[in-house]
Amino acid sequence: AGEFVSIFSENEKKKLMDAAAATVQKNKNINIRLSSKDLLKLKAKSVEKGIPYQTIISSLVHQYTEGKIKVDF
Repeated sequence: AGEFVSIFSENEKKKLMDAAAATVQKNKNINIRLSSKDLLKLKAKSVEKGIPYQTIISSLVHQYTEGKIKVDF
């Protein structure tokens, strides 16, 4: 029907969301400019995972600042 279906159980989704919330204390807001294409892809992936796209962005920033992922420029 053209709808996304999460591959995670409700329990797994809760664990992921709790871990993301506990990982980064969110006490600052930022503005960021993204291409429409990147934002649409990010939102689609967030639906697949069953978590908000803002949580994914926050997690990526946290992982980068902790040296867990690297970005090549």
